[in-house]
Amino acid sequence: MSARFDSFNPERDHCTSHGVEGWFLMIHNISNTSSVRRYCLVAVGDPNGDSFIDVQGMKQTRSVLNSLFSGALAGAVAKTAVAPLDRTKIIFQVSSNRFSAKEAYRLIYRTYLKDGFLSLWRGNSATMVRVIPYAAIQFCAHEQYKRLLGGYYGFQGKVLPPVPRLLAGSLAGTTAAMLTYPLDVVRARMAVTPKEMYSNILHVFARISQEEGIKTLFRGFTPTILGVVPYAGLSFFTYETLKKLHAERTGRPHPYSYERLTFGACAGLIGQSASYPLDVVRRRMQTAGVTGHTYGTIFGTMREIVSEEGFIRGLYKGLSMNWVKGPIAVGISFTTFDLTQILLKKLLLQI
Repeated sequence: MSARFDSFNPERDHCTSHGVEGWFLMIHNISNTSSVRRYCLVAVGDPNGDSFIDVQGMKQTRSVLNSLFSGALAGAVAKTAVAPLDRTKIIFQVSSNRFSAKEAYRLIYRTYLKDGFLSLWRGNSATMVRVIPYAAIQFCAHEQYKRLLGGYYGFQGKVLPPVPRLLAGSLAGTTAAMLTYPLDVVRARMAVTPKEMYSNILHVFARISQEEGIKTLFRGFTPTILGVVPYAGLSFFTYETLKKLHAERTGRPHPYSYERLTFGACAGLIGQSASYPLDVVRRRMQTAGVTGHTYGTIFGTMREIVSEEGFIRGLYKGLSMNWVKGPIAVGISFTTFDLTQILLKKLLLQI
């Protein structure tokens, strides 16, 4: 190992120090490279090359942090934009009242008259507490799963084939849902109850734990996971596929912002339509403690909904509102993530 840098010449190999006292060393200039991993190493403050930092690892860490920040911002912006519609949808999902656009408008208007404009965003603080880590984890996990699957299938740095593309999205959604699920229960409770019942997020956690037990924070977990697999899988799959087709037909690797919004809207429409009945089931199970119902299993909940309200009007209640809300939210989310990623990369290049 002592002779590993014998063939290295800073001037010949065009190595420079970028803001630090060190050299960028390229391993491919070193003899016997078959036994050496191909890394770009930085010698910081050590011209003899005795201490090194793995630049590849640094780049990977920076990529993860960029994805986490971009995902968090994307989720926050998207959910805040559609919060009134989302709250209205949840209220109808957990009740036996018949849904219509007219009734949804009346509910929004009555809420505004009774409690004021900001009341339309009631529960949005809980939504932010949930959606920021959820979106951050989901987008970051998606990038990592794409990288891992790309390496496994030999498509590193390229668009994945259809099946791995679908799998990456499903795994990302499942990972995020598993890690943030109790926050989703809290958000649903705050959305369907009067503000006098729960004063803040911590109060929701405390009351549920004391009155209904810790297990209640995971009620509806199974239908959530079963629903997020097709939802996240189809959403990411559709968005990535549309970007791929766009690049092939136009020759532009980066779509315009309005094109990203359109691709995201299509992704949201397809993903949410495919998983919507399970979304209704999980909301019923999550809010059972405050609606007077007792839901034990997924199929038992479905059977009760269908017997009381009908198949379409029960399991697809609020879907038309979701066709308005969902595409807007998903479109904003994907677009914000992509544009933030591009902006961060440009900023880092200038540092």
